[in-house]
Amino acid sequence: MNSPTVSDLDAFPRDDLVLRLENISVRYRVPHERYATLREHTIRWLKGRVRYDDFLALKDINLQVRKGEALGIVGRNGAGKSTLLKVVARVLRPRQGRVRIAGRVAPLLEYGAGFHPELTGRENVYLNGSLLGLSHKEIDAKYKGIVDFAELWDFIDAPIRTYSSGMIARLGFAVATEVSADILLMDEVFSVGDIAFKKKSMERINRFRRNNTTILLVSHSPGTIASMCDRAIWLDQGAIKANGPVKEVVGQYQESSGQNSKAGANA
Repeated sequence: MNSPTVSDLDAFPRDDLVLRLENISVRYRVPHERYATLREHTIRWLKGRVRYDDFLALKDINLQVRKGEALGIVGRNGAGKSTLLKVVARVLRPRQGRVRIAGRVAPLLEYGAGFHPELTGRENVYLNGSLLGLSHKEIDAKYKGIVDFAELWDFIDAPIRTYSSGMIARLGFAVATEVSADILLMDEVFSVGDIAFKKKSMERINRFRRNNTTILLVSHSPGTIASMCDRAIWLDQGAIKANGPVKEVVGQYQESSGQNSKAGANA
């Protein structure tokens, strides 16, 4: 078995590639039994009586993505979509395979990821920005724009734990999309927030596209994928079942899932 490797792109035969996944597999270990309390689990673990099942979330994934391309990722719950983005974001190490990336990655995987509930919104902007690779000086320069976009000046010095999910969504999106990224990862970013926020978010994503940023988008809305992406992959039980033009792949996925194509396109 090949050892997993994560590296920058160095000698790609095609200079327009920014991402290459080679034979990527990810395995999770899931307890065979459910335990009512942490104490029960700990006792059984200390006695060596916890049994695990292996679950392959990704199976031998091979994928190439070009600079400026918008790639949609569709599939049922548990198909491996979010796991794939986490591998690209380098927050999850694959069991085997090689990840090769050119440029800075800005992950927007979960709203509020990297936020501390007891810190204020202001403090979390600096915390989250640093996790995305920005210096304190760079965050200073972007701070006003972040809070303006999130429309949270009245709450920016309150603890994050007092924020609604929509407020956290706005702040998380504002921070992540202030980074000058070569690759933008988005996992269900349009599933929360009001109509006005979604419109602002879409406008900002379109700005990334005009700047030739590569986008990987996970969404349960076929209409969102079809409208925003050039190409799509369909993940099924951790494997790529289809890879091609977005309308073709979305159509195959909808047909397999028994979805109404017209309803999906309008989602």
